[in-house]
Amino acid sequence: MPGMDRNRVRVVNRMPQFLTATQARAQSTVLTMLIPIGSEAAGMTPRETSNLINSQYRDVQQQGTRVTGRIGYTAEYAAAVHEAPGTLLGTNTPRPSGKGVVWSPSGEPEFLRKGAEQAKPLVEQALRRGMRL
Repeated sequence: MPGMDRNRVRVVNRMPQFLTATQARAQSTVLTMLIPIGSEAAGMTPRETSNLINSQYRDVQQQGTRVTGRIGYTAEYAAAVHEAPGTLLGTNTPRPSGKGVVWSPSGEPEFLRKGAEQAKPLVEQALRRGMRL
């Protein structure tokens, strides 16, 4: 079929543009996947001065054909709060600073992991929507 060769040449000639567009879409999709995780985690992040919640970051990187995303907190004590056992959760124990209770009403231990679990349906939906052809 003579028309087949012409279409094949057109696809091959546009492959670099297709790959560039696909990689840009992948980066955008990964960022879109991180947003609901950050939102869910923010709702469970304990607050005293808002330093922890305001230190949340999202990072999307591309190395070759691999696109990865990270979400986390830059506050020095973020890991300690995240991994805290939560033994005072729900006890209304006052903070030493006098600003509220140790675990604020919406605060949860492992807030980032739990936020990711709760956001899983939205993350999967964003992946399907962002990477369809």
